[in-house]
Amino acid sequence: MNATQTPAHKTDLAVTHVLAQLLERLEHSAVPVGAEQYRSVVMHLVDEFRDVEPGAQLGQLLDAYPAAAEVYENMNYQYAGLCRSALDASLSAELAAKAAIGRAMHGAGPESTHE
Repeated sequence: MNATQTPAHKTDLAVTHVLAQLLERLEHSAVPVGAEQYRSVVMHLVDEFRDVEPGAQLGQLLDAYPAAAEVYENMNYQYAGLCRSALDASLSAELAAKAAIGRAMHGAGPESTHE
């Protein structure tokens, strides 16, 4: 018998919630945070995200914790792009990049706005 078992996704987000909350605190900490501590939290969160059941509960968690949402979005970028980023922010970044490329191609500096 050659049966392949697909691992069940987690539906209990308690650990994911704690890690997302911790990452958010590290992001907004007034005290410098060590790189290893930050990396450890992110890597544990990545491990949790791999096993979490997609759905409304996960969406609510990601809405509540922007730093965790960014990690999740980066993990799934190849499938969905920047699907959780605000459209206005994405559009503004695209327009700014287009303007910078245009200035570079025409040899104008950022202070030059006249033709």
